[in-house]
Amino acid sequence: MNIDDWRSQIKRGTLEFCILLMIKRRPSYGYEIISALEQYPILAAKENTIYPLLRRLMKEGHVTFSWQESAEGLPPRKYYSITDQGLEYIAAMSGEWERLLNAIDELKGDEHHG
Repeated sequence: MNIDDWRSQIKRGTLEFCILLMIKRRPSYGYEIISALEQYPILAAKENTIYPLLRRLMKEGHVTFSWQESAEGLPPRKYYSITDQGLEYIAAMSGEWERLLNAIDELKGDEHHG
């Protein structure tokens, strides 16, 4: 396995968490999420990854959406928002994330995150 394959595996496991964290911060529409993720090359993903993930998160009850008018002449945008269930899921994921980072730090011989 090369580093690109490994990076892809890491991304697959963390993208859902990152998207939920973004939506928790403020309601966002799909293209906005994709653009924001592009700021972090390790997280950058295309529409064919993000939209199915958003649909699954909706189906599972972690996010909801509402249509909001956009600029003059443009169609309304679907804004995704976090649900109470989504907040609980993020809290659980955050705990697991901390345990993972602490385990990695311990294996590397580094200080703990917290």
